[in-house]
Amino acid sequence: MLYRRFGRTELKIPVFSCGGMRYQDGWQDKPLDEVDLESQKNLEATIERAMEVGINHVETARGYGCSERQLGLILPRLRKQIGDKLIVQTKVGPDDDPKKFEANFHDSLKRLQLDYVDLFAFHGLNNDETLDRVVRDGGCFEVAQKLREQGKCRFIGFSTHGPPDVITRAIQFGEAESGKGFDYLNLHWYLVFQRNWSCIEEATKRDMGVFIISPTDKGGKLYEPPQKLVDICDPLHPITFNDLFCLNEEKVHTLSVGASKPGDFDEHLAMLDVWEDRASILEPRLVKLKEELDRHVDADLHDPFNMNLPDWQSTPGGINIIMALWMRNLALAWDMTEFGKMRYNMLGGASHWFPGYRADKLNDLDVERDLSAVLESRGHDSKRIIGLLRETHDLIGGEQRKRLSQGG
Repeated sequence: MLYRRFGRTELKIPVFSCGGMRYQDGWQDKPLDEVDLESQKNLEATIERAMEVGINHVETARGYGCSERQLGLILPRLRKQIGDKLIVQTKVGPDDDPKKFEANFHDSLKRLQLDYVDLFAFHGLNNDETLDRVVRDGGCFEVAQKLREQGKCRFIGFSTHGPPDVITRAIQFGEAESGKGFDYLNLHWYLVFQRNWSCIEEATKRDMGVFIISPTDKGGKLYEPPQKLVDICDPLHPITFNDLFCLNEEKVHTLSVGASKPGDFDEHLAMLDVWEDRASILEPRLVKLKEELDRHVDADLHDPFNMNLPDWQSTPGGINIIMALWMRNLALAWDMTEFGKMRYNMLGGASHWFPGYRADKLNDLDVERDLSAVLESRGHDSKRIIGLLRETHDLIGGEQRKRLSQGG
C-alpha cells in the first residue's frame, strides 16, 4: 500500500480509504437487532479485507443508514488490535441549533462504540446556508472545537458537493494556528470532473488533507463502464486508470473506495502494480480521450464550467445548464450515457447536494423567453444553447431520481 501525509494532521494515510456508504444494510437507519446477519457478515469481511491490504482508514457518516451502528460491532475490536494505526472518520451534518448538532455527534460516537474519532467532518457544506451554520459566531464549529478539546475528535474537516466559491470560503475560514480553521476536506475531483482543482490548490496552500469523494461512482459509474472507455483505458480497467489519474497529483492524498463487498477493492489495488509506469500509461490514453472529445464536441463547449454560463440560481426555471452540458459532453465523447442519466435525472430531486433543474423546464414558454434574454446578455447564441439543452434532455432525460439516502 502507498501512504501519504494527510496535510497538517500529520496522519500517514493510505491512498485508498474504505468508504462506508455501500456495505450497510440499507439507507434507512435501524436498530442492530433488525440488521440482516448476512449484511453484517459482509460488512465485517469488507473491513477485514481492507485491513489485510493496508487500508487502515475507515470513513463513514451519520447519514449513511445504519453504517455507523454496524461498524460499531467491529471497530472497537480493531482499535484494540492495531491501536492508533486505525484511522476512523465520521461525518455529521451541521444544524441551525448547535446543541442538536452536539447531541448528534455524541450519538454517532455511541453508534460507533468509540471514545473518539480521528477525523470528524461536517457533512454536506454545499451552499452558503449550510456553511454559515458552521462558521458563524456561536455556530457548530465552536462546538466541534470544544469536542476536540475534550478528546472526542482529533481533527476537524468538512465534506462538500458545493460549487468552488463555497468550498473556497470554507477552506479560507479561520487559521489553524489559532485553533480555528479546517484541517482537511472531502470533495469531488477526478478524470471526468476537474472543476474543483483550484480548491485543491487553495487547500494545499493551507496544508490541508485532501480526500476525494466517490471517484468510482460519481466519477463516472465506473463499475459499469461503457465499452468505449474500456477500450481507451485498456489494458487497465477504467477504475484503475481513474485512480492513477487522481493519485498522479501529489496534492491528492486519498481516494474513497465505496466498497459494497470485499472484492470491490481489487480494481483499485491493481493500480499499485502499475504505479511506477504511470507516466507512460497516462499520457497516450489522455491524448485519446481528448481526441474523442474533439471529435464529438465543439471546442468552445469542452469546458461548460468556464463558458460564462449563468449558474442555476441565475437561470430562469433554475435549469442547471452547466451540469447538463457537462453530462452531454461525457455521453457524446466517451459513451457515458448511463452515467449521464444517473446524474442528470437527479436534478430537481437532490436539494443542495446536486441542485438545479433539468431542461424540461423549457416546456414553459416564459422560461424559454427569459432564458434567451439571460444568455444573450452573456454573449451567447441563445438558440444554440437552448437547442443543446433540448438535445441533452432527449439524450439522457428520463424518470427523475433521488439521492440514495433519499430512497433514490
